Amino acid sequence: MKKILLIEDNAEIRENTCEILELDGYEVVAAENGKVGVDLAIKELPDLIICDIMMPVLDGYGVLHLLSKQEKTAGIPFIFLTAKAERSDFRKGMEMGADDYITKPFDDVELLSAIESRLRKKEISKKKYSQDITGLDQLIIDANGEQELKKLTENREIRYFKKKTEIYREGDFPLYLYYVQKGKVKAFKTNDDGKEFIVNLYNTGDFLGYVDLIHDTNFSETAETLEEAEICLIPKKDFNNLLLQNTQVAQKFIQLLSKNIKENEEHLLKLAYNSVRKRVSEALLRFHQSTPAPMKISREDLASAAGTSLETAIRTLSDFKDEKLIEIESGKISILNADKLKKLRN
Repeated sequence: MKKILLIEDNAEIRENTCEILELDGYEVVAAENGKVGVDLAIKELPDLIICDIMMPVLDGYGVLHLLSKQEKTAGIPFIFLTAKAERSDFRKGMEMGADDYITKPFDDVELLSAIESRLRKKEISKKKYSQDITGLDQLIIDANGEQELKKLTENREIRYFKKKTEIYREGDFPLYLYYVQKGKVKAFKTNDDGKEFIVNLYNTGDFLGYVDLIHDTNFSETAETLEEAEICLIPKKDFNNLLLQNTQVAQKFIQLLSKNIKENEEHLLKLAYNSVRKRVSEALLRFHQSTPAPMKISREDLASAAGTSLETAIRTLSDFKDEKLIEIESGKISILNADKLKKLRN
């Protein structure tokens, strides 16, 4: 049972509101002024706080200010309840961190809907979602219900790409969030001499293109399929609407999408400081994670992923074959000793 703290100095309103909440299945703790309300919030740690603004001893703004300073109470959803409806009051309350604002007189449905919405958003901020399209769908369901999910689904487009086909090019302006429904994709940058450097590999279940979409800047890399692929396109407008619904959803979705940023940073550091043998072994293992054995990898892609020349990549593969670390047959690579590849000295 969810616990709600009601802080209201008017006895009649306090009793009536408590009755409404209790009839809807909530446990209610009531306070007759702001000072008592702050003490009860710290003691009871309710799931949500409803607080009047104009009160003796300590007004609602003071209550919110004090509770926002306490680590235990700072994250509790906070709804202002007041007879004042001037625009300045709305702005001040929201700037201080209030989650919602209900004016008196209010009806039962309005109050209960606001409470349910805030409690649901709090649960979303705690919940873990799978890092795939299913996780996205579940997040949308939790945040907005089936109707919003239906609208987003209707706007999705599935495109089929042949091997070595561009999905988007470095310098293009992003119009979609891309999701790999099937296949594999490489993302690479090109230097002034036209040499490619692979910065990421995407597999079935990965999102791509989201960093530049969030920053609203041109793509900083080119994405190209490594094999035949099915790519789901989610329109930029729908993606932005999802992020703008509320802070909790935006934070959770960004965490969901940004799962490989740390991996990319580590990869770049390794490229900067690792030896050629170590870089080629790391690149082989990255492809090995997503490609069934034996791996059909172009030597150009392997060289780009390792940050070395084509000739050096081919020579290093030959060395690995002589050392019985890999096997090469008809151009396809099988890893014979993954542990030794991982532990190659730098």
